[in-house]
Amino acid sequence: MLNLGNLKKAKGSTTKKRRIGRGKGSGMGNQATRGHDGQLGRGSKVHPYAGFEGGQMRFTRLLPKRGFTSPHRVEFSVVNLAALELAFEANTEVTVDKMMEKGLVKNLKQPVKVLARGEITKPLTVKANHFSSSAKDKIEKAGGKAEVI
Repeated sequence: MLNLGNLKKAKGSTTKKRRIGRGKGSGMGNQATRGHDGQLGRGSKVHPYAGFEGGQMRFTRLLPKRGFTSPHRVEFSVVNLAALELAFEANTEVTVDKMMEKGLVKNLKQPVKVLARGEITKPLTVKANHFSSSAKDKIEKAGGKAEVI
């Protein structure tokens, strides 16, 4: 009978850690899995920086600089109308918290934006931080309301 007192590990399930660079008798001595001498056979810092190409002009410097990243950019959690159509019954008030419960929104720290991908046939009252103009039109055509929080 098998119980906690007589369990044995499956054959081959545990292997000893290979001690690299500890003499030829260990089977991992001499070059110690690093090949012959060279930059890659040295210490942990292999290249000076990401994108380094051995002194050749790196690709990122060959490309022109373009634009900038706005420090005031707002990242939205996006919800499409097709998802609202599947997740909610007709004449329901759809809030950000209800979207979170249904798994449509993952992060409550980001504002929610409703986009118009898919069709909506049910009248829903949708409350979100932002709507695309076409999403707002589709919700209102279906007999619902789009309210900005």
